[in-house]
Amino acid sequence: MCGIVGIVGHTPVNQLLYDGLLLLQHRGQDAAGIATAEGNVFHMHRGNGYVRDVFRTRNMRDLLGNVGIGHVRYPTAGSWTSDLEAQPFYVNSPFGITLAHNGNLTNSEALKRELFQLDFRHVNTNSDSEVLLNVLALELERAAHHARLDANAIFHAVAGVHRRARGAYAIVAMIAGYGLLAFRDPYGIRPLIIGYNEAMGGREYVIASESVALEALGFQVLRDVAPGEAIYIDNTGQFHARQCAEDPVLLPCIFEYVYLARPDSVIDGTSVYESRLRMGGELARKIATMREARDIDVVIPIPDSSRPSALELANTLGKTYREGFVKNRYIGRTFIMPGQAMRKKSVRQKLNPIGMEFKDKVVLLVDDSIVRGTTSREIVQMAREAGARKVYFASASPPVRYPNVYGIDMPNQRELVATGRNEAEIAREIGADLLIYQDLEAMKRAVRTANPRLHEFEASCFDGKYVTGDITADYLSHLAEERTEKRGEEEAVEEQRLELVSGT
Repeated sequence: MCGIVGIVGHTPVNQLLYDGLLLLQHRGQDAAGIATAEGNVFHMHRGNGYVRDVFRTRNMRDLLGNVGIGHVRYPTAGSWTSDLEAQPFYVNSPFGITLAHNGNLTNSEALKRELFQLDFRHVNTNSDSEVLLNVLALELERAAHHARLDANAIFHAVAGVHRRARGAYAIVAMIAGYGLLAFRDPYGIRPLIIGYNEAMGGREYVIASESVALEALGFQVLRDVAPGEAIYIDNTGQFHARQCAEDPVLLPCIFEYVYLARPDSVIDGTSVYESRLRMGGELARKIATMREARDIDVVIPIPDSSRPSALELANTLGKTYREGFVKNRYIGRTFIMPGQAMRKKSVRQKLNPIGMEFKDKVVLLVDDSIVRGTTSREIVQMAREAGARKVYFASASPPVRYPNVYGIDMPNQRELVATGRNEAEIAREIGADLLIYQDLEAMKRAVRTANPRLHEFEASCFDGKYVTGDITADYLSHLAEERTEKRGEEEAVEEQRLELVSGT
């Protein structure tokens, strides 16, 4: 999961891009980058860290031009520490191209071998985004007419990318001297939306991961990019769109509605906030049938993304809703932190309980999901230490039992607390007196009710069904081994750094 934004304006876009990335910061806190185009010249700055830390005034002054793209990174492929893998990426042949990518390719290793052995293109990093950039560059070279590009050639190239690439990808890219290109994978797994603004020089456009980045920048929502569709806005401001995939189908990642997206965003015509409210209502109806849960005194959300579900759950059950945890907003999201040790250490720095809301009460804690269980275990323990008589735990989503290969950091099944355990066993693992999970069909129904035009979803982390059809047991096993090895390397580096800092 990353955040991307692309803007075509009539005045410098560096500040708009920076502001857009701030609005998408929740989608990635590992690295940030901006590239702008001034005629045929690209300007770029990128680095590890939050948006506010990566960019200084001197960097912003150098980002000249009325067209640009930006990226915030949450690492699911490649390294967790190398600033060489911060995006956007750049190639200069056959055309100067910069690209930012949200998602994850499932055939990146095969594509990398093809690029090197057959196409003589070299990939410098472990990032699948650089692989995708080189595939796009090669397809543009093949589609160009007499070394020139037009809209037809660009759309033909995107069709070539769709034929070769597998997995999830939402893309914004710039082609030097031509304009801004954006496209979405044929399943529409990762979100992408278009906005516009009527300015003095004519219409301006923004394309971003979430609608919140459009509206807060003063743009109006035009529509979502359709699965498989490509959008090309040339240097004259002309807007071109074409379906470039065979048999596209909309299967958005349901975890966007559960956790990833901001609640004030609308994704594929569906309010994230309303979806979460309805998930809470569905969960409440399940709890109402459970005799063992009738002694609940208070419903407390785990901030922030579970608040809408917890509020609707409490209202539906007729139970008291209280804020029981204070969140330190200067600590990164534990879900996207590399390494169990770092994730566990950060939980108590991030949340602090309000004792009066727990003392001598039967508390129902509500979270959006339970992934590894580390955070849940720490929070349950904090509730007990604050004086709770009993601690029940409810998840607004079903058990996460399978790896996610489409851009969410759930690659190793052995790390998932629900693997090989039933609800009672998971409850013991996290220390809860009672654990209640949302049912899968109830969760889907909640999102469909918010938007009846949505029929099915990418929900592989819950049901193990991989919509791209190319995921095998051997692939998942190899991925798990690779990620375990990388995590070990990263944690070893972090331990060495801490030893150096402490002087031991």
